Parts: sequence; structure tokens; C-alpha cells
Amino acid sequence: MPKRKRSSKDRPDYTLCKEAPFDHEAEANKTRAECDYSVRISFDMAKSGTVPRPVRVYADGIYDLFHQGHARQLMQAKNVFPNVYLIVGVCNDALTHSKKGRTVMNEEERYEALRHCRYVDEIVRDAPWEVDEEYIAKHKIDFIAHDDLPYGTDDCNDVYAKWKSKGMFVATERTEGVSTSDIVARIVRDYDMYVRRNLARGYTAKELNISYLTEKKIKVQNKMNEFKTRSKKVSQDIFRNWEDKSREFIDNFLLLFGKERLTHLWNESKGKVLQALSPPSSPSSSSSSSNSVNGDYDGLEERMSPPRKAPRFEIQSSSKTYLCEEDYSDEEDEPILLKK
Repeated sequence: MPKRKRSSKDRPDYTLCKEAPFDHEAEANKTRAECDYSVRISFDMAKSGTVPRPVRVYADGIYDLFHQGHARQLMQAKNVFPNVYLIVGVCNDALTHSKKGRTVMNEEERYEALRHCRYVDEIVRDAPWEVDEEYIAKHKIDFIAHDDLPYGTDDCNDVYAKWKSKGMFVATERTEGVSTSDIVARIVRDYDMYVRRNLARGYTAKELNISYLTEKKIKVQNKMNEFKTRSKKVSQDIFRNWEDKSREFIDNFLLLFGKERLTHLWNESKGKVLQALSPPSSPSSSSSSSNSVNGDYDGLEERMSPPRKAPRFEIQSSSKTYLCEEDYSDEEDEPILLKK
């Protein structure tokens, strides 16, 4: 039976990943036009997931040095309801600098960072600091997502108070321990380290906004650190080499002079030392005093022992009593008399 040719309906639908469109681009305009904004979607309806269209949720901010805290906030906004179309408004440089101060990234860099976040469906450039009814209607926004802390201005204590009262506000949670201000504080704290790092990577003093003398001083410090690192590595290599050589020498020594060989050498050396300490035997020595090492050792011990004390006896005289010791010299054979 011939195989049926697969139609386009049988083929899997692969969706290409691409960046989120800006609000003025054709794709965003088409999605907005298809949205029926005539029926107001309540919070309960959005939660139930029974609404006939995606719920359009709006989140805004500066998003400087886009980090995981920003990404987690957008993830919460994307998942606040079952079917969400997430619109993100980003303030431009002029408005941000006047309200909050300087940023590390410029507006174009911040726009592009947001466009490539997986949770974002649409980007609004030049977003206002405070949204109004006209802005809400233009972008067909159903809910505004932001953390629940009050954000005050010169005119009010909380720019989101109006939308909270209307039930159009959904709260997200901040990620503790990470923020743009924390990242900037780390860079400022380790400023010298990052300057040395960038100079080593080829940046000029002008690009880093430091003086010529400071540049040369840091480069010399980098060279010294590099020299210390290399010297330490060379020392470690020399020590490792010596350790390997010494281990090899010990292994060869034990292989050449094993346990049995060392025991034999020790016994042989011990016998030679004892023999050297013992004098040669006389011809008149008895047959029992042989030339063995044990005999020599016994004779040596006997000769080294202290002489025994001679016994004393009394000799009675007519007028005196004498003590006599049996100690004879070579010159006379008479006992030595001691007066009592």
C-alpha cells in the first residue's frame, strides 16, 4: 500500500523565537487591533481563565543593568493570569535622569535588553512616569503589574493608587538581595580592581577617565602582580619536581636494598665492629676460647670487669696485731702488713 504524502497539517508547528516588537511595529498593531476592548475584564474573570482573549498586563520601569530581579518580576507579571499578553513600558533617558538620576545603560540598550526577555510580548518606548486614562485606552491595558510599595512624586504619594482603587493593579514581589543600586555599589567598592582589569584588557586611560600617571602606576602594579604569580608558579613547579625526584630516589633505594639485604648488612657490620673491639687471643689461651665472635665478646667483658678486692687476715705479734692483705707486687713476694 503506498504511503500517504504528509500534508502541511500533519507537520509539526515549529515557532521561531524572535525579539518582542515595539508598540508601533506592524505585529504589535495587528495584535492590538484584534483585541476586543469593549468588555471590561475583572480580576475574577481573568483569574478564572474563561475570558475570550488574552489579558493585557502592563509593567513599567527603568530596567537599567537588566538582571535576574527584573526578569523575575516580569515572569510574575506574565504568570499572574492563565493567558497574559505582557506589555512593558521603558522610560527614556531624559525622563529617567530628571526623576531618578544617571543610568549605566542608555535608553537604546535598555530597550534591547527588554526585547530579548522571554516573558515580554511587546515593548513601549518613551513610557510616561505616570500612566493616565488616555495611555491605558491607547494600549488597551487591562491590569498594571508592579511591586506593592508606594512610589511617590511631587504631586502624590503613590502613582499607582488610582489603579489600585479601580481594581486594575496586580502586585509582584521584589527579589531580595539584588538590585541595580546593589550592582553599582559593588562596582564602586571594587573600583581599583576593575580599572586594573580593564587596563590589562587594552582600555586606555581616557576611556577609563583616569590620569596618565595613574595609568602607568596601575600598569606597573599589574606587571608586579604578574611577576609574583609567575614566581610562585615556578617555585611550586621546582618543589613538585624535587618531591617527585626524592620519591623516585627512595623507591630505587628500597628496590636495591630491600628488607632482607638491609638486615644482612646490619648483621655483618655488627660482627665487624665487635671483632674490631676485641684484641687477638694469646697462644696460651685454652681451647674453649675460640676465634668466634661470641668468645671474643665474653673475654672482652671479663677483662673490662673491675678487679676483686683481696681478703684480709690478722697476724698476731707479741706486742701488736697486724692486718695483712694478699696483695703481691712484682718486686716482692711478701704480704703487705697494715698496722691496726
